[in-house]
Amino acid sequence: MYVQPYLFFNGRCEEAIHYYEKYLGAKVNAKMRYKEAPPSDGPGADAHGEHIMYSNLTIGDTVVMASDDCVNKDTTFQGFSLSLTVDNHTEADRAFNALADGGQVHMPLSQTFFSPYFGMLADRFGIRWMIMVPPEA
Repeated sequence: MYVQPYLFFNGRCEEAIHYYEKYLGAKVNAKMRYKEAPPSDGPGADAHGEHIMYSNLTIGDTVVMASDDCVNKDTTFQGFSLSLTVDNHTEADRAFNALADGGQVHMPLSQTFFSPYFGMLADRFGIRWMIMVPPEA
């Protein structure tokens, strides 16, 4: 058993995919647009054809699924954060600054009691992130 994040964007999934590819090195494993799906009367049947019905990305060792939520038009990201653990300060700075561009910093990168370098932010899509360098063993 495992838990896998599934992120729903309101018409901005394509943009988010490209952003995460460019700045986090995400690899797109699968991507399907609504126009590529068989005809349906079900959820999303009236969706814009170019919107993403399903995507599957690998970021580091984690698989994240994402789509344009065409059922719930009031998609908001609340009550969770994605935690990105990187190897060093340089990588933390790079990821943090990229994700903070157009977003909102909640806690700048700094030393904490549990990490030599940790920070929190929400990216331009409203996804909350925690960036962390793990403590040395």
